[in-house]
Amino acid sequence: MSESTSRSRNRSTTLERGRWTNWAGNQSARPSRVVAPASTAELSEAVRQAAAEGLTVKAVGSGHSFTSIASAESGVLVQPDLLTAVRGIDREAGTVTVESGLPLEQLNRLLEAAGLSLTNMGDIMVQTVAGATSTGTHGTGRDSGSLAAQIRELEIVLADGTVTTCSPTENAELFQGARLGLGALGVVSAITFGVEPLFLLTAHEKPMRFDEVLADFDDLAAVNEHFEFYWFPHTDRCSTKRNNRSQGPATPLPRFREWLDDEFLSNTVWEGVCRVGRRVPAVIPTIAQVSSRAWSERSYTDTAYRVFTSPRRVRFIEMEYAVPRAAATEVLRELRALVERSDWRISFPVEVRIAPADDLWLSTAGGRDTCYIAVHLYRGTTDPGYFSAVERIMTAHQGRPHWGKLHTRDAEYLASVYPRFGDFVALRNRVDPERRFGNGYLRRVLGD
Repeated sequence: MSESTSRSRNRSTTLERGRWTNWAGNQSARPSRVVAPASTAELSEAVRQAAAEGLTVKAVGSGHSFTSIASAESGVLVQPDLLTAVRGIDREAGTVTVESGLPLEQLNRLLEAAGLSLTNMGDIMVQTVAGATSTGTHGTGRDSGSLAAQIRELEIVLADGTVTTCSPTENAELFQGARLGLGALGVVSAITFGVEPLFLLTAHEKPMRFDEVLADFDDLAAVNEHFEFYWFPHTDRCSTKRNNRSQGPATPLPRFREWLDDEFLSNTVWEGVCRVGRRVPAVIPTIAQVSSRAWSERSYTDTAYRVFTSPRRVRFIEMEYAVPRAAATEVLRELRALVERSDWRISFPVEVRIAPADDLWLSTAGGRDTCYIAVHLYRGTTDPGYFSAVERIMTAHQGRPHWGKLHTRDAEYLASVYPRFGDFVALRNRVDPERRFGNGYLRRVLGD
């Protein structure tokens, strides 16, 4: 027995009364067994063993999906904690190859040390690289897309344990599906990302009125490389953020200002505010008015990933839909009218981001320029019908739900908004006919 095999088996546990719970605490599973392979060979063997026992297999990263997409139910849960190696950096090709369990934070730091960078990022970096790409994690960008859109090559373990490499020139159909594969085609073991020389971003954060943002939305999206904003329900105020490349020099926020704004106010104080609002919903509109004025205008320049991401420690549940960019302002006005005519008390701001069209089969930006609109509720808050009402607005505009965030859509609806949905299902039928990687969520969104 090799040392790596021994190490992996020592971390494989049969669970009797234990359960896995996601970050938000709204999803859990009781797998039959947990495995932590230390190599692709060990991962392959774990899949073969599960197949021999008739068990399903699901890999779980950091648990930052709000849906049950990673739920192992009664099958084998794969923890990729030991699959974190950096296999290589090719400066000439502009690529980095890493194993699937490497957290995005570590990837960003190692790239920085090498003078390299991803082109775009989401707003947090605690996810594993495979978990983030498989669910369609994205940031905001006029020209640059999601993390999955930056993939150049994948290594994936298929249902029979076969280790397969795919790229635009090798197993191209599998590559088209597996870059954003929902964990439905196999277990990703390594990813090659396209990277570029390290660059700086200048962030300009500015309060604006809701109607002002919507009136200027097209211009703001067109002239800024990365534009996003938050609207505070029960107010007419928004916090906007524009990120653009800079020649420098770097002028990061003073350490105290960064701690005060991004840690103390955005996390410590905000946690307390949310708890008060959950106990006494009637005070939420007043809190919203105060909170929306707490964010002042500021600018700073720093390494790209430090500008893209922020710490997010207040736990919540979230629904996010991608709508056609041309429908964005209409959808946002409908959403505001919905909140204003209701008696709901919504403590969390609505987040709005953009993305260019891409060619990934199950990308929420597939084939169309996109606006992302996300709504949140503080953990433990009873949904007063907010999410379901928002979902009706989004689906009326051919909205596509984020795969890792709460929604009620099924395969019939999703087939109507994804032109390549049938191609993905056909690929899945071919590579996983026995549904080795299936679970309840995938049965709902993909069928059978």
